[in-house]
Amino acid sequence: MGFAVLFVAGCTKHLEFPPMEEPLPYAVKLEISPSIKELIIRYNDSCGRITEIPLGPRVEEALIEGAYRTFKAVVYEGGGSKDATPDHVLRVDLVTWSFNLDKEYLYDRAPANLQLSAMARVYDMKGVLLRESEIRVVRQERLRLEQLAKNCDYMIDPFIQDAVVDFASKVSLDARLAFGRQAPPSPAGHKPSAPSTSSSLRFKAMLLDENSNLILESGEHIQVRVDVVNTGINPIQNASASLTGTPSIVAQFPATTLSIPPIQPGETKSLEFVATLPPTVQSQKAELHIAVTESSGGTTKAPSQTLSLTIQPTGVITDDVDQIPPPVSGFQRPDTYLVSIGISSYRDPQVLPRKHASLDAAVVANYFQSLGGVPPSNVRLLQDGKALRPDIDETLLDWLPPHMTKDAVVIVYFAGQAMVTPGGDVFLVPYDGSSTATTRLYPLRDLEAAFARLKAKQTIFLFDGMVSKLHSDPKAKAVAPRWELSRGNTIRLIGGEGFSKGLEDDSHHHGLFTYYLLRGLRGDADTNRDGAVTLGEVAGYVRQKVAWAAKSQFNAEQRPQILPILKPGDQAASFVLSKLASLAGAETP
Repeated sequence: MGFAVLFVAGCTKHLEFPPMEEPLPYAVKLEISPSIKELIIRYNDSCGRITEIPLGPRVEEALIEGAYRTFKAVVYEGGGSKDATPDHVLRVDLVTWSFNLDKEYLYDRAPANLQLSAMARVYDMKGVLLRESEIRVVRQERLRLEQLAKNCDYMIDPFIQDAVVDFASKVSLDARLAFGRQAPPSPAGHKPSAPSTSSSLRFKAMLLDENSNLILESGEHIQVRVDVVNTGINPIQNASASLTGTPSIVAQFPATTLSIPPIQPGETKSLEFVATLPPTVQSQKAELHIAVTESSGGTTKAPSQTLSLTIQPTGVITDDVDQIPPPVSGFQRPDTYLVSIGISSYRDPQVLPRKHASLDAAVVANYFQSLGGVPPSNVRLLQDGKALRPDIDETLLDWLPPHMTKDAVVIVYFAGQAMVTPGGDVFLVPYDGSSTATTRLYPLRDLEAAFARLKAKQTIFLFDGMVSKLHSDPKAKAVAPRWELSRGNTIRLIGGEGFSKGLEDDSHHHGLFTYYLLRGLRGDADTNRDGAVTLGEVAGYVRQKVAWAAKSQFNAEQRPQILPILKPGDQAASFVLSKLASLAGAETP
């Protein structure tokens, strides 16, 4: 389960720090060691690309912001308060740091760990050391994959923001302790302000769902994660967190009040409320209110927080996936063409069957006609004995070309088998294909060549099935299947990486990839809830859900891939695959 971020920063000028006391009446010179300024986070994203994020500048920015919140004036290398004369020095030196992202642990949430340790020292201008402390921050969180078309990188920015603000806050709070027993200089006639009676507790609450799809479903386990920080200069011994809200939801939590362990100044403690959402036959809205209370020396409370949630009935989509939704009025795609191929059994008994492939092809064809606006005359359905190699050639080389226009979109769905040569060449297996003769297979390069000749505005290839070795030599080194052969305008959404069994979900009578493809098309992938399901949304949804279901339900690995990797803003990512009935009559993009 994931760790909630404590401070969520937006695109604002200042970092979001916890409330602090009034700035101390001193001017400080802030010295940050070069080893901190040069910190860089490096990691491989979920697509294997090396990503670099400059951590040092963000730590430096946070330390400067924290110093301004702690002292009346700040001077640092390259800037600071105008005409300020420092009377103290705050120096921060790196001790050690580490960053780890275990992207192979869980596909939908990768555990990340960032540790940062430094020495914070406060001197007077004569060089006398007033305080020396080691400041240590350990931040842990399971990062979601970005809900973008590329679906390669992780939502890491809030995690880093949280870590640097946590670190800088601790430096600032510790620096205050250097002046805790000194009487600060007061201007003539100035009366010291009364000490603040507000609580030094601050917290952030976050709702986490079990399968990380941001959709709360009846029967699903949820966690309310509460991170609590002590922003004061004294330890907090007696504090607790409480949960109230919609009675039917609150009743599902075994405990609604949790004690918080003692928290030292600048320290963070985390706790979780855990529950199982109740069954529901229709969408249900609810609220949860989280409060954190400190009872030592009088009762004080941090400002409460409210989490709003909507619980979806699981049966509506999960169990009705084979009930084809009604056509969406006003949404038509006369320039979109679908070739849907499904082969459950093969003429060659040596080729393993795919129990649900033929049905998958039929249901996919119906979905694109109903929700995708594709006219029936623009659909070719090739199943089992009607999916011979000549049938595929006739469809791609004879039927499609006369219909092509500058706005044409071609979608080819293939459910069945694929075989890979020792060199990595991929061959689709038609009904008359054989595991012993490549001449009876359909080379992927022929499909790519057919796409190139069509000169369509956009081509999309969807594959669900088993990928196995052809003429495999046990001693030969396996070469990964090469699904991406050209740099044209073809987007490929492949059901798995490498050599894959292509799991079949017998409980729903579909290939696992196709099952979640259908759920995505009928609305589950609509992450922005605008009623239109795009290729980018579907790609992100099936990658996350198939990987999660394969691991949790089948104890196996299957991770869909999208090729080429789509970048934010790519036109293909925004291509609408389906629309929901609620948008009937809406303008077609």
